[in-house]
Amino acid sequence: MRHQDRTLRIIGGNWRGRKITFPEHDGIRPTGDRVRETLFNWLMHDIRGAACLDLFAGSGVLSIEALSRGAAHVTLIENNHAASSHISKNLALLDANPNTFDNIKSDAMNWLSHCDNGFDLIFIDPPFASNALPRVLEHLAARQIARKFVYLETPEALEIGDLPDQWRLYRQKRTGSVHYSLCIIG
Repeated sequence: MRHQDRTLRIIGGNWRGRKITFPEHDGIRPTGDRVRETLFNWLMHDIRGAACLDLFAGSGVLSIEALSRGAAHVTLIENNHAASSHISKNLALLDANPNTFDNIKSDAMNWLSHCDNGFDLIFIDPPFASNALPRVLEHLAARQIARKFVYLETPEALEIGDLPDQWRLYRQKRTGSVHYSLCIIG
């Protein structure tokens, strides 16, 4: 990722090598190339055909990478108008099938309170200063929205006690000041 031009490269799949951009905004912390490569290596046998939810979507790069690698559908939730609009522009530039995504401008907790769908994979990367993560995890577990995997980016390593009862920490790594984890449900 090059900060001066706010450009990200799609790592794999149909759009491999294509570039997307994201707006300048303090709350957007796009997932870098190496982290995405590691995450999608962990998920390589599970991403094709998956229904994905991207809470706090920011740049949308995790969902776009998932679509590029064969996810059936992604739902992106982003509260910032400029970021949400930018996601729509990137999906249009990639000529993404409009039946494969929903880009929704909404507060993640408000949207979750009305969600009745289940998702195979959920990406959660809230602004670190928001302290929203515990409430989001509690809500996802109570409503059983997560079916297989939950990916988290956090400022500190996750402990088993941080997770809902039916969730198991599968993999966890750190890059710089970001810890990233993949949890298995069930």
